[in-house]
Amino acid sequence: MARRYHRIVIKLGTSVLTRGTKRLDRSRMIEIVRQCVELVERGCEVIICSSGAMAAGRERLGHDDPAASVAVKQMLAAVGQSRLIQTWEQLFDIYGIPVGQVLLTRADVHARGRFLNARDTLRTLIEHGIVPIINENDAVATSEIRVGDNDNLSALTAILTDADLLLLMTDQAGVYTADPRTNSDATLIPVVERVDRSMLRRAGESVSGLGVGGMRTKLQAAHTAQRAGIDVVVASGGLPDVIIRAVGGEGVGTYFPAHGSALEQRKRWILAGRASTGRISVDEGAARALTQKGSSLLPAGIRSVEGSFQRGDRVLVYGPQDDEIAHGLVRYGRDELERIMGRRSELIEELLGFTYGPAAIHRNDLILMQEAAT
Repeated sequence: MARRYHRIVIKLGTSVLTRGTKRLDRSRMIEIVRQCVELVERGCEVIICSSGAMAAGRERLGHDDPAASVAVKQMLAAVGQSRLIQTWEQLFDIYGIPVGQVLLTRADVHARGRFLNARDTLRTLIEHGIVPIINENDAVATSEIRVGDNDNLSALTAILTDADLLLLMTDQAGVYTADPRTNSDATLIPVVERVDRSMLRRAGESVSGLGVGGMRTKLQAAHTAQRAGIDVVVASGGLPDVIIRAVGGEGVGTYFPAHGSALEQRKRWILAGRASTGRISVDEGAARALTQKGSSLLPAGIRSVEGSFQRGDRVLVYGPQDDEIAHGLVRYGRDELERIMGRRSELIEELLGFTYGPAAIHRNDLILMQEAAT
């Protein structure tokens, strides 16, 4: 890693903050704060995406039921969130650095207006020398608006803040060829150029004990950030000076290099937005036009549509080999696309009685994902 990093998002898993115990480990947290302060003194900007709210709630209430209901977990998060931010505030205050709490849900990046508002809030905190402490709003979030894990939340945060580096701190040394706790032949993977299906499948089959999702969510987050032009490192939060070393380019953990330059803001929003139930399958010609020529997706190349979506929703585009090739904002809803798919664009107005233009998805509203389909 030869890049000089300026804005860094640091995701801290519960296992890192508790050191594997049932309570927040203040000695571990102060060590993390010390490294963050060192980066700030070097001129870097630091954003923390912190897990640990439910752990703090359990500690405060003496509650130790791993099979607790959703309502109880939200109660624990509500109690623990204030204790978690208070702890961060006290530790950063030792160095005279203020912190600001920001609670997010996927709804905050789904709507364009809320995306911009969240981005501006975070940027303003950073500009005033305040370290944002971000977590998902677990106390009130429902399944429809939850991101679901702080790994993917940290990737969305990195996109929101135009970060150049995302550090995913966990209790593992990085990404392995297999689960090192069950396979003695597992070896650390130093660099992952692209996150492919086989890697996700292996991670999904392992039981890592790393909180919600484990290593699979870290790979998903890394892929999202890579596509947005952000470097990613997955490493052990228990290594001495791991944050400083990772930012300095030392080979700690597993490095995921960014794919090209950073995406423009609108495409960052498309990539960060709500996961859609919509799916469009295209023929070979359309897939080639999208991936090789940078073309818009025309109705003539669409073979089928699935799921529920309206005009302006983000949908996934699949090729003839069932490979995910793009994400994009549709200009026509599902019912409309079913009526015009496979037909020439000049027939749209005749078939629908109106037109929003010749493209089902314009190339300016489309992000290619072909690199992930290996």
